[in-house]
Amino acid sequence: MDATDPAAGANLLARISNEIVKAQKHYFGKGPVGAKSYMFDDMLFVVMHGGLTTAEETMLDFGEADLVRQFRQTFENRMTEHLTGVIEDLTGRKVLTYQSQVLFQPHRVIEMFVFDDTAAEGARAATAEGQTTDGEIGEATADASLDAPSSSGR
Repeated sequence: MDATDPAAGANLLARISNEIVKAQKHYFGKGPVGAKSYMFDDMLFVVMHGGLTTAEETMLDFGEADLVRQFRQTFENRMTEHLTGVIEDLTGRKVLTYQSQVLFQPHRVIEMFVFDDTAAEGARAATAEGQTTDGEIGEATADASLDAPSSSGR
């Protein structure tokens, strides 16, 4: 499939979402309840909904958001090589830097990747511009085995 084809761009974004969900599930023991990838120029964002562990939810109940954020940041720093390798393999582009951020109320984890170049015009049309016409482009699929929402509603 042609990399400038919108279907190829949609497929790439879904594959990125699925692989990041799989990594979260494997390394955290729990994955998000939803995920979607967005690619713009030299940036890739993967936004995940939910997925905090029971221990993290308990720490939030104790008012320890900073400790949850610190643990997540330390963990993601250690995961940089693995996650950037996954993204480089999927996109065929070099990742210069990566950062992760966890947000609360509502719970979101945002993975941010910066590439060494701007995507070609056709690739941009197949990814970012395609998302403006179809809100589902880039979402993780059922193949990603997204976790069911937790009973606590978080």
